[in-house]
Amino acid sequence: MSLLTADDQKKRSSKQDLYESPDYYLLDELLTEEHKLVRSTIRDYVKKEISPIIEEYAQKSQFPRQVVKSLGEIGAFGPTIPVEYGGGGMDYISYGIIMQELERGDSGIRSTASVQGSLVMYPIYAYGSEEQRRKYLPKLGSGEWLGCFGLTEPDFGSNPSGMITNIKDAGDHYILNGAKMWISNAPFADLAVVWAKDEQDIIRGMVVERGMEGFSTPETHNKWSLRASATGELVFDNVKVPKENVFPNVQGLKGPLGCLNQARYGIAWGALGAAMDCYDTALRYSKERIQFDRPIGGFQLQQKKLAEMITEITKGQLLVWRLGVLKSENRATAAQISMAKRNSVETALNIAREARQMLGGMGITGEYPIMRHMMNLESVVTYEGTHDIHLLITGMDVTGFNAFK
Repeated sequence: MSLLTADDQKKRSSKQDLYESPDYYLLDELLTEEHKLVRSTIRDYVKKEISPIIEEYAQKSQFPRQVVKSLGEIGAFGPTIPVEYGGGGMDYISYGIIMQELERGDSGIRSTASVQGSLVMYPIYAYGSEEQRRKYLPKLGSGEWLGCFGLTEPDFGSNPSGMITNIKDAGDHYILNGAKMWISNAPFADLAVVWAKDEQDIIRGMVVERGMEGFSTPETHNKWSLRASATGELVFDNVKVPKENVFPNVQGLKGPLGCLNQARYGIAWGALGAAMDCYDTALRYSKERIQFDRPIGGFQLQQKKLAEMITEITKGQLLVWRLGVLKSENRATAAQISMAKRNSVETALNIAREARQMLGGMGITGEYPIMRHMMNLESVVTYEGTHDIHLLITGMDVTGFNAFK
């Protein structure tokens, strides 16, 4: 069933999505038929269900809650999780393609899927008990339930080991206190994967369900970025968490960092989707916009911009494709993922800014997606590890010296 209202349907013709993906180096030849089918499925979904409504939701700073169920139906939640647990059982190239196509539509929609698959379903699958997997994963995979990930705190972002959210043993349960901030999906989430320190200062992961007394999720307002994504806080005031909700198979910072590697991988593909949409928009505009009696695409400076855009996109496509191969073979390192995340987002931001200039004043309006992408990417360049932190991760990897302290 279409997500569009009657008014949305009337707007469809004026907001028709004409996107064509660039493939300058014939990278489609590196994809399997299954990869192409996955891409076609998600691209069609974005064109029919996201593009016609996303500008309005972004302008209103409202999350289109109706997409959660449909994202589950098309397999966007937990695509690499085994089928028996409600996932897609796909490889990491497929996962990357899904994130690319969703972020081509909007970073906020991709964030919803990234959080659900990489930061909620992945830790439950990788670190949880069999009971936890059976209880939570099928409902998360189908979109019946929405999840969020609680790591960042008001005073601890790039240094998550400093967290002060804590749990204390109270017999058959723990008492959880603390707060998390900048949490995607939080206002509408049915459950949260939360990281807290126990009485031995060891970081533990757990599932906190909506409805537990003392657990609240106030929404974050007045954002200029990710306006079509729901962001909020997680507040824990003496929340009783059953011991069976704590992950038995991980302790320490490697738990949340393992989740972040999954999410950063998806962002590396996703941000390129935003870049490709900005490039495609600017290219089409350059052929249609007439100035000085000719299309602006015929002028040298505009061709320079477009040539540099497609070059950087192509380099980024090669980088994430190779990373996807390594990830599917379980050989990708955290540092390699950091490099790709940072490169893709920087590429996308640069392309969005150049594309906006090419469109002149029209580039700042909701008639075109570029300004929305640009604002979204200002969040993407910061979350899941800031641009600077990823530079230091790469620097430490190549030199062996830790510049964080």
